[in-house]
Amino acid sequence: MSFPYEFKEVKPEELKLLKNVYKVPYRFGRLGPSGTIVTAAYMKDAANIYNMPLRPTDVFVASYQRSGTTWTQELVWLLANDLDYTTAANVPLVHRYPFIDIFMSIDTEQVDEIVKCICDSSMNAEKIRQYVNIMGQPVTGMVAAMPASKPRFIKTHVPMSLLNPKLLDTAKMVYVARDPRDVAVSCFHHAKLFKLMQFPGGFKEFWNLFHRDLYLFCPIFAHVKEAWEQRNNPNMLFLFYEELSKDLPASIRRVADFLGKSLNQEQMDRLCDHLSIESFKKNKSINFEEMKELGLLAKDESFIRKGKAGGWRDYFDEEMTQQAEQWIADNLRDTDLRYPSVNK
Repeated sequence: MSFPYEFKEVKPEELKLLKNVYKVPYRFGRLGPSGTIVTAAYMKDAANIYNMPLRPTDVFVASYQRSGTTWTQELVWLLANDLDYTTAANVPLVHRYPFIDIFMSIDTEQVDEIVKCICDSSMNAEKIRQYVNIMGQPVTGMVAAMPASKPRFIKTHVPMSLLNPKLLDTAKMVYVARDPRDVAVSCFHHAKLFKLMQFPGGFKEFWNLFHRDLYLFCPIFAHVKEAWEQRNNPNMLFLFYEELSKDLPASIRRVADFLGKSLNQEQMDRLCDHLSIESFKKNKSINFEEMKELGLLAKDESFIRKGKAGGWRDYFDEEMTQQAEQWIADNLRDTDLRYPSVNK
């Protein structure tokens, strides 16, 4: 199958900085028209992702990572499945949504190195080895084998340029974007959470990598703008995290309209309660309990954090604030994309 892009290794000085984030010695490269950062393992299934056969009932939830993806996934799935809370509670979100690019973070050719990086004497190395091997397998074959009688819900963090170019001719996509300063903070904690990464520095050190596009799936602005350009396509719903946070019922109504669903007030109230950050933190279906139990996550971090818009102000000093403002202005100069303002 054809794939139009070549994997180009990052520069040696960039690789040195990227290795500050990842404990495992991945090969990193840039791919696609915007030079999206991926691992070399992505090329094992890049063509299959790009050429994925689509169905009219497919629903993609896409984003740059840590932009509200999990929140949006649960919202979309429940609306599309007529508020089936029982199944949502009993079937983990990761099983309801194949994550088509997760495999590139677990290179199966480096399993021994990965297990060595993760495990301590109290952990079951063989069980972790099995888990890592499973996580490192591409899932496009499994997605293709899913029964046609039911809609497929698919998660991705790759930009639209790496997906099937005809995706919006056939399938639906809900894309969620978030202020890149808040994304940077959330990615920092994510890099602290997963033992495959375990970023050793503070936020300022992480920010100096992130705003230079030296993090997985960067550059973030190109990622968002590719989706923003398609916002008027009838098969695209573009959401902002800040809108979800400010007025969840209004965002729920937008998603419901997009999916051809309607809610009464009682249903709306229950769904808002289910999607509250307090409920999310307690929801074992979405907070990676299995990985916690295996010891793959740091004990002092959590997958679901504060769910706060504008929380970046607690992390940025004056120099970083000015740097971020200029970074955002430079990257939005050629577009009418604007992130919603959030009160202090």
